[in-house]
Amino acid sequence: MAEQDRRSDRLRRRWDRMSGSYDDSMTRADRRFFGDTRQWVCGQATGEVLEVAIGTGLNLPHYPAGARLTGVEFSPGMLALARRRAADLGRAIDLREGDAQALDLPDAAYDTVVCTFGLCAIPDDRGALAEMDRVLRPGGLLLLADHVAAGPWPLRAVQWLVERVSVPLAGEHWRRRPIQHVEAMGYTVERHDRFRLGIVERLAARKPGVTV
Repeated sequence: MAEQDRRSDRLRRRWDRMSGSYDDSMTRADRRFFGDTRQWVCGQATGEVLEVAIGTGLNLPHYPAGARLTGVEFSPGMLALARRRAADLGRAIDLREGDAQALDLPDAAYDTVVCTFGLCAIPDDRGALAEMDRVLRPGGLLLLADHVAAGPWPLRAVQWLVERVSVPLAGEHWRRRPIQHVEAMGYTVERHDRFRLGIVERLAARKPGVTV
């Protein structure tokens, strides 16, 4: 447990250090690789909405006006910037510091759960998805987007090589496929796009059951 805590502290400090330059780097990535993914994801959110790994709040301008937002972020530095962005936008949101792998939130509390470009850097991505499932109401919508394992095998080989450095150094994974775990949980994938040689993937998946 002590080693796990030390690893978490290192990751938190890293994201705090990156918080000042994060918006610039992600804006370039959005423009070059991710396209309209933030609009695609956030435009489908309705009702009580939880965003996991909200970062600096780059998604905030893209949510419908009627969505009631809660955001969870691991890094205090990122969270401070998200609070500033929400204030600048005049957007009401409950922002909380927390761990995606152990959400301090009640079961079945949200109609929509969102996570964009976060599962790649969460140590236990399956644990985080299980937590998203726990807090999502039956019949609720799970909205995900991330960089994932490429389609062509030569690119996957390059990603494997990159991970030899990126995972121990920064906790950044390049060959995950969240959709596989979502389908294994019994969700129905209603919308799905994969592009940029398969490296970028986004999906909308419905949790089994009916909201009461």
